[in-house]
Amino acid sequence: MALEYRQIAPVYAVQYALRVLEAVDHHRHGVTAEQLAREIGVPIGYLSQLLAMLKRERYLAFLPGGGYVTGESLVLLGAADREQALADKLNSVLNELRDEVGAAVYFGRYDDGEVTVVDVADGPATPRVNEWVDFRSSAHASAVGKCLLAQLDHRGRREHLSRHRTARLTSRTVVDEKALLSDLESRPASHPMLDLQEYAVGTVCAAVPLTIGKTVACLALSMPTSQAHRLKPAVDTLNERAAPVLLSLSF
Repeated sequence: MALEYRQIAPVYAVQYALRVLEAVDHHRHGVTAEQLAREIGVPIGYLSQLLAMLKRERYLAFLPGGGYVTGESLVLLGAADREQALADKLNSVLNELRDEVGAAVYFGRYDDGEVTVVDVADGPATPRVNEWVDFRSSAHASAVGKCLLAQLDHRGRREHLSRHRTARLTSRTVVDEKALLSDLESRPASHPMLDLQEYAVGTVCAAVPLTIGKTVACLALSMPTSQAHRLKPAVDTLNERAAPVLLSLSF
């Protein structure tokens, strides 16, 4: 299945968003979009999109008399129970994405040398993939695993595969380690990773990278093969909506 995806880099949106939040924080009584555009040197058209995203995610609030101020999400992320606030924010974003793309949505990270699925948003109409083989030992076959491995350097990938050998899970699983490494290294850093029945028969998956600082993470989705025609637009949406997740990871 050949799929072409828009090359969107959410990390750049996050860098501008952090500059916006820093500027707003300096204006305790509110600041207009026009003043922000002048202060941080961002065109008003692009800034309007950022402000809409930050307001939707409650990082900013809009005063009745005009002007933006720090929002509820930003206050919570600076609170004592920051870890719980982050978990709640992530769960909220995943649930919104699940409803928007009509598929189970996952957040994965590479922690201490292992693939970890941190959270999943699923439901009766959007069931998660059956984890019949531990995701930690099947990175070569899953979209989440391949996306995380693609963000490591060559040595990191080789080290991981030395601990978790490539095993054939379906007839489509790539078990040739050299071919797998070549594919991972040839992919652009921002390109989605696909799993077209490589991990589980009857399921297709895709994952988009979330890399900021030393964090190696991804957003992913899964759906039955009967809905594979929806994979491309669903992944485009996932890519477009990755910025809020990256933003929460940056605090």
